[in-house]
Amino acid sequence: MENITLFDPCELGSKQLNNRVVMAPMTRTRTSPGDVPNAMMAQYYGQRASAGLIITEAIDVAPHSKGYLWTPGIYNSEQVSGWQLVTEEIHRHGGKVFAQIWHVGRMAHTSLMPDGEVPWGVTDEQAVGSDVFAHNSEGKLTFVRASKPRQISTEEISDLVNVFRTAFKNARKAGFDGVELHAANGYLFEQFMNTVLNTRDDQYGGQSLENRTRFLLEVVDVAIEELGAGSIGLRLSPFGHYNSMPDDPHGEETFFYLCHELQKRGVGYIHLLYELLPSGNMEQVTEFKELHLPDDFVKKSREVFKGAIIWCGSFTKEKAQAALETGWVDMIAFGRPFVGNPDLVARMKNNWPLTVADRSTYYTRNGEIGYIDFPNYQIS
Repeated sequence: MENITLFDPCELGSKQLNNRVVMAPMTRTRTSPGDVPNAMMAQYYGQRASAGLIITEAIDVAPHSKGYLWTPGIYNSEQVSGWQLVTEEIHRHGGKVFAQIWHVGRMAHTSLMPDGEVPWGVTDEQAVGSDVFAHNSEGKLTFVRASKPRQISTEEISDLVNVFRTAFKNARKAGFDGVELHAANGYLFEQFMNTVLNTRDDQYGGQSLENRTRFLLEVVDVAIEELGAGSIGLRLSPFGHYNSMPDDPHGEETFFYLCHELQKRGVGYIHLLYELLPSGNMEQVTEFKELHLPDDFVKKSREVFKGAIIWCGSFTKEKAQAALETGWVDMIAFGRPFVGNPDLVARMKNNWPLTVADRSTYYTRNGEIGYIDFPNYQIS
C-alpha cells in the first residue's frame, strides 16, 4: 500500500487514531489493594498516549477470572473509578484506549480464586507445565504451576456471558473508547475453541465450529449491544501453544470461520499474534519470543475480514513499515519497546535509540521502578 506509514492517521470504526502504532497489552501488576487501578497506572499509560491506540493490560471480569496477582478488575465501582483516572489521563494527552477484557479459565491457581476454589475450565484437564504469577506454599512471590480446574457447567457459561456484559457496561462508565476480548494465548475463550481440549458434550463443545465458537460469539454479541460493533476488537493467536494449548488440526478452519462471523457483525478489528512465550517454567525463560504468522495466512485474513487488522510479533520499525505496505494490515502492535520508551512513536519517527528495560521489573511491587521512571529521549 503506497504512501502509508506508521505515523499516518488511521480510522477505527468512527474513531480517528493519530497514527498506526499500537501499544500492545502487557500485564504489569501495579494495582492497589482490591485490584484497583491507581494514579501511578494513570501516569504510566498517560506517558505512552502518543500511541495511535493503547490496549490495556488484561482486566478481570470477576474474582474467579483472575490468573495472576495484582491484575486489575472492572467488576466493582472502586475499580471503575480507578480506570477513570487512566482513561482521563490518556484522553488528556490526545490518545485513545481500549480495555482488554479476559477470563483466564484454567490458567489460575487456587490461591488466587475466591475462597480457594479450583479454577474454571472448559474441561477438567490441567494446563500441565504452565505457570501463573502467585504465592507458593511458602508464601514466596513467584511463578507457580496452574491448578487442576473443574469443568464449568452449561448454566455457568450463560451466567458468565452476563458477567461480561457488566464488564462492558463498566468499561463504558470508565471512559474507555472500546474493548478488546482476549481470545488468545490459551485463556478461556481459546480453551473453548480448541478441538483437542474442548471435549464437552453440550452446545459449547465437540467438533462443531458453531459450538466451539458459541461462547465467544455470544460475548461478542453482548459487547456489540453495549458498546457498538466498531468499538469491539479481538486478540487471536491461531496456531499458538502458549499456556499448554495442544496442536489443533482444525485451528485454521476455526479461525477463518470466526473471521467470517466477526465480519458479518462488523466488529472494529482483529489483533493477530502467533506465539508469545514457550510453555514451561516461566522463571527459566531467558527471553521472550514472538513469532510471526505466515504471510499467506495474514493475507488470507485480509481477504476474509474487512475491518481493521492489527499485527503483533516482535516488529522493528522497518519490518512494521514493510508489513503496512503489503496492505494486509492497518496497524502494528509493539509491546516491550513501550516499557522502556514512553515516547516510542517519536523515537521511531526520528530514528532515536531505544531503551531496553530490565525484564526483572516487568512483574513487581517496586512501584515506579521500571514502570514510570523512563524518561523521554533528550536531544543533546
